[in-house]
Amino acid sequence: MGRAYEVRKASIQKTGAAKSKLYSMYAREIYQAAKTGGVELESNASLKRLVERAKKEQVPSDIIKRAIDKVNSGVDESYSQARYELFGPAGSTVIVDCLTDNVNRSVSSIRAAVNKCHVKMGAIGSVAYQYDHLCIVGFKGLSADETLEQLIEADLNIDDIEENNGLTVVYGDPKDLFEIKNAITKAIPNVEFDMDEIAMIPKEKITLSGEDLDTFKKLITMLEDIEDVQHVYHNVEL
Repeated sequence: MGRAYEVRKASIQKTGAAKSKLYSMYAREIYQAAKTGGVELESNASLKRLVERAKKEQVPSDIIKRAIDKVNSGVDESYSQARYELFGPAGSTVIVDCLTDNVNRSVSSIRAAVNKCHVKMGAIGSVAYQYDHLCIVGFKGLSADETLEQLIEADLNIDDIEENNGLTVVYGDPKDLFEIKNAITKAIPNVEFDMDEIAMIPKEKITLSGEDLDTFKKLITMLEDIEDVQHVYHNVEL
């Protein structure tokens, strides 16, 4: 217990550039999900989840529609996933996931941020083993005990359950995300999911101060500003 995962809310300060980055990334993710699994929301759970999340983050409906219409019109764009693992100051670690149509551009951008902040890139797996890959589902309306009963009834194994200020948070295997949501929806038909994530969660967090903290914040800001960066995970308490 006590993972205290913070929802990844687009570190979107209300600036035009930040909004543009958010909209662009959702457009890519939605296009890729529709291309892979089909354009019908009810038969493509991944697409439906992305569209719901985009709407919650106030992505304009025309951007969502255009991304899906690209698939309908036969536009063939190709995006690939790329992961970079970084060692920051004083024992801090960072995982950067990209969705890109140009891997060379992505790695060049990541290296530029790394060099400016005087940190290091690690080999594949050098950081990731310190994190758990989990789905996170958060909602209101059931206690942790009631939620556990629902999940046991659905024959689902989970990693953890937390309850905080009326919000119940379930951590589980990413492949069980939709089954976990279905089990909760069965108990609360009109439930709204405050958290609906698949993330890398650090097994342990650290605290930084002084120049180390300043450098780390600079690194995270630079990484999040990169066009191809989809998610940034780290082990620092902020």
